[in-house]
Amino acid sequence: MHSVHRFVFSVPDIEEAERFYTAFGLRVVRNGRRIDLYTHGHAHRWGTVHDSRAPKKLEYIAYGVHEQDMPVLCERIERLGLGRAPHPWADEPGLWLNDVDGIATQLVIARKVSPNAKTARVSVRPPERGHGAAPSRSAVKQVRPRYLSHVLRFTPDVPRMVAFCRDVLGLRLSDHSRDLIAFMHGAHGSDHHLVAFAKSHGPGLHHTSWDVGSLDDVGIGSEQMRAHGFDRGWGVGRHVLGSNYFYYVRDPWGSYAEYSHDIDFVPAGFNWPAGDHDPVDSLYVWGPTLPDDFITNHEQHPAACRHEGTS
Repeated sequence: MHSVHRFVFSVPDIEEAERFYTAFGLRVVRNGRRIDLYTHGHAHRWGTVHDSRAPKKLEYIAYGVHEQDMPVLCERIERLGLGRAPHPWADEPGLWLNDVDGIATQLVIARKVSPNAKTARVSVRPPERGHGAAPSRSAVKQVRPRYLSHVLRFTPDVPRMVAFCRDVLGLRLSDHSRDLIAFMHGAHGSDHHLVAFAKSHGPGLHHTSWDVGSLDDVGIGSEQMRAHGFDRGWGVGRHVLGSNYFYYVRDPWGSYAEYSHDIDFVPAGFNWPAGDHDPVDSLYVWGPTLPDDFITNHEQHPAACRHEGTS
């Protein structure tokens, strides 16, 4: 796989989801009882949120693959007996399988939408002599993310999920901390992680991460979300693994959307030296204290019951 093609989850209140992601700075397109999520100026649909009138649930993840790689993936999935019927909300063709947590997964022949090189910072013109560099608060424009950088999911067995993503999907390990968290990148070139996994009682969605052009954008993003009433989160800070600056804002269902800036990049063909890092080095270099409930999985998938007690 070369990209996270799309994430799909469901929530009990689609109007609240529309309000949250519009405030976050995405282009939100309403389509009946669902919303589709785009970044401004980009035609790709990064995510879909459905109205289920039930607690939030990760429904499926779609990954983009090159056409020449699909026959190998088809043979591999058939040999391992991982195939499944399409998800009921599927709306584009692709190959379907279950991952090791029982979460529906789709492989789609699609254009690569993960970056091919480290994304550039937004250039800022130096201020004229006698003028301050900071904008007036009243003149600040809405922060609008540029692309989906990665998705972090919960899993009851991090090493098993890493092995699945490596052996079935062709991802590569970037870094991890024991069996608590792991970060994986794409062989065709990607940010330090396209996907990441944190240990929990079962599967679920922890956060989606969205690239912005400056550290200032991270801070302004946090302020714009507070102004819209979304005042719970974590940051501003800087991660160790991935090196990106961050602010996480909590959504109405206990998961997060992250403003991310200046994440490490792994070029195509480069052998990134994956390390096993002490937990103290797996989260952040600097920033506010981690909220007590930050790594809390609020989802209860049927698949989770089979793994209860493993964490």
